[in-house]
Amino acid sequence: MMFQKEMILIKLSISKPLILASASPRRKELLSLLNIPFHVKTFEVDESSITGNSPEEIVCNTAMAKGLPVAEVYQDAIVISADTVVFLDNEPLFKPKNEEMAITYLNKLSGRTHQVLTGVTIFYEGKCSVFFEQTNVTFYSLTDEWVQTYVESGDSFDKAGGYGIQSGGSFFVEKISGDYNNVVGLPIGKVFQELKKLKLISFKRSGDE
Repeated sequence: MMFQKEMILIKLSISKPLILASASPRRKELLSLLNIPFHVKTFEVDESSITGNSPEEIVCNTAMAKGLPVAEVYQDAIVISADTVVFLDNEPLFKPKNEEMAITYLNKLSGRTHQVLTGVTIFYEGKCSVFFEQTNVTFYSLTDEWVQTYVESGDSFDKAGGYGIQSGGSFFVEKISGDYNNVVGLPIGKVFQELKKLKLISFKRSGDE
């Protein structure tokens, strides 16, 4: 006998229209867990020109740069933007531009623990809340064949550090310490907590319209 698991959706309401300033399909999927309608609006940002004095500053500054132009246009909305980067010994490993770079990244990460940081900004009512989340990820030791096969699959190229923990890159992971969703691209639990703290989101009770 097969049992069908039903998804339980928590009913939430939000004070203003919600916009995600990211085209990432993974962030869209995670934000959808709030069960609140939202639109996706993005502007082109030169991320390579954004700097910071620490990994935390880099991801937060980049998230702000992604969200600010959207928030300036849609001033009556709540705009959420994010940036996720893999760091090894404080060296940022961005999205690889080619196979050679992806192979280099994965060989560096092999058998070691790295940090995945996501900076998040929430723009609302002319204000901006900024925070970050960090997850530590430990890889198994990877063989050359393993790395080459994965990179040839094409899964590396739109993901920080050259791997996707929610896809084939999951086989590399020995253990994680922290928020799994943060590694995917958006620490949705912390986003929810921040929206609640800012009183931008609330629970709908039975009988509410």
